[in-house]
Amino acid sequence: MRSAFETLYLQPVTPALATWNDQDTRLIACALSGVFGIVVLITLAKVHPFLALMLGSGWTGLTAGLPAQQALSAFEKGAGDTLANVGVVVALGAMFGKLLADSGGAERVVSVILGRAGRRGVPWAIAVAAMLIGIPIFFEVGVVLLMPIVLLLARKTGGSVLRVGIPALAGLSVLHGLIPPHPGPLMATAMLKADLGETMAYGLLVAVPTVVIAGPLFGALISRRLELHAPAQRPTEPASATRQARSPSFAVTLAMLLLPVALMLTRAVVDLAGLHGRLPAIGRLLGDPLVAMLVTVLAATFPFGYARGASLLEVGRLLGDSLAPASGIILIIGAGGGFKQTLVSTGIGDTIGKVAQNSDLPPLLLAWLIAAAIRVATGSATVATLTAAGLMASIAPTIPSVSLPLMALSIGAGSLFFSHVNDAGFWLVKEYFGMSVGETLKSWSAMETIISVVGMSFILALNAMLATAPR
Repeated sequence: MRSAFETLYLQPVTPALATWNDQDTRLIACALSGVFGIVVLITLAKVHPFLALMLGSGWTGLTAGLPAQQALSAFEKGAGDTLANVGVVVALGAMFGKLLADSGGAERVVSVILGRAGRRGVPWAIAVAAMLIGIPIFFEVGVVLLMPIVLLLARKTGGSVLRVGIPALAGLSVLHGLIPPHPGPLMATAMLKADLGETMAYGLLVAVPTVVIAGPLFGALISRRLELHAPAQRPTEPASATRQARSPSFAVTLAMLLLPVALMLTRAVVDLAGLHGRLPAIGRLLGDPLVAMLVTVLAATFPFGYARGASLLEVGRLLGDSLAPASGIILIIGAGGGFKQTLVSTGIGDTIGKVAQNSDLPPLLLAWLIAAAIRVATGSATVATLTAAGLMASIAPTIPSVSLPLMALSIGAGSLFFSHVNDAGFWLVKEYFGMSVGETLKSWSAMETIISVVGMSFILALNAMLATAPR
C-alpha cells in the first residue's frame, strides 16, 4: 500500500535505447527556456511566483510539442497532486506552528536548546535534531515541524537565519534522500534488489559526515555572505496572565513535536516488517503523513489551547488565522508541482536516458549522473530515483563487482542535486525563510548540490574501501 507521498511524483519514464534526434535537442532547449523565463519573470519583471510558474509551464509544454489541452492537464495534475499532499501538510503544519508559538511551547524548546548547547552549539544541535526527526518522516513534514523552532532560534541568537536554517534543512534532506524507509531510497533498493539492511547501514555512514559538511559548516559560511534575518514575527493577541502562566512544559511540547514522528515511524516499522492484519492496518493509516499531522494538530489543541484556558472560539480563531500567511506558500508550491509535471510529460527523462546509456562511466557514477540530470530537468527527486533505478536495474546484473546497496545510495544522492525553480521544495524553503529567488539559489540550491556531491564522494570512498577489504 503506497502512502500519499509515494504516489505524489510517480510518473516515471524508463528510457528506451534510441539514438539522439532533433526532438531531444528541442526538449532540452524548451526546458531550459522555461526555467530561464520563470527566473526572469520573478526577478526582473517582478511577477508573482505563482503566475510566473503557470506561464513558464504553459510555455514549456507548448514549445515542447504538447497539445494545449495535454499541457494544461499536465499542469493541473501536478498542481493538484502537490496541493493534495504537500499543500495539506503545509496547512496542517501552519496550524500546529501557530499553536506551538502562541502557547509559548516554542519558547520552551528554544530556551532548553540555548541552555544546553549555547549559541555556538545551536547549529549542531538543530542538525542532530533534524536527523533524528527526519528518520521516519518526509522532508516537507519535517520542515513545517521545525520551522517555528528554527525561526525563533534565529531571532534569539541574532545573525543570519541561514546559520540555523541550513543545518536543519541539511539534516532533513540527507535522511530523505539516502535512508530507507523514505520512499525514494526504499524504492531504489527494491528495484535494484539490494539488501535493505546494508543500504541503511551504508546510508547512515554516508549521511553523518555529509550533514556535517552541508549543514553546520556550509551554514556558517553562507550565513556570513547572506545576512538574512528571520521574517518578522506576526503580531498576536496578548495572552492573559493566567494563560501565560499555563504555558506548556518542555516535556509536553517535546511530546507534541515527536507525536507525528512516532506515528510515521510506526508505519515504517509495519511496512518494513511486512505485517498484516487489523492493527498493522491501523498503524499504516495513522502513519500516513496527512493523518499523522491531522492527529497532531487535534491533540495539540489541548495542551497548547484548552488546558491554558482558551475557549473553543479562541482556538478555532487561532487555527483559522494560521492559514492566511500559509495560503501564498501553498499556491506557489502547487504551481511548482504543476511545472514539474509538465516537464515530466514532455518526455525529457527519455532524452537524458539516451545520453546515459551510451556512456562508458563507472556504474556508481553513471547511476548518480542519471539521477542528477533527471532531477535538474524535472525537479522531482522521486522521478529521478525511479527512472535511474529502472535503468540501472537492467544494467546491474551484467556488472558482477558492483555493490547494489551503494548503487541505490548513488541514485539517492543524485536525486538531491541542485533543487531550483521546478522543485516545489525550492518554493517551500524560499517562502518560509522570506528569501528572493537569487538568495534561495545561493543557499538552498547550493546546499542541495553540496549534499549530492559530498554524499557521492563518500559513497565512492566507501566503495573503494569495500573493494580492497579482505573477503
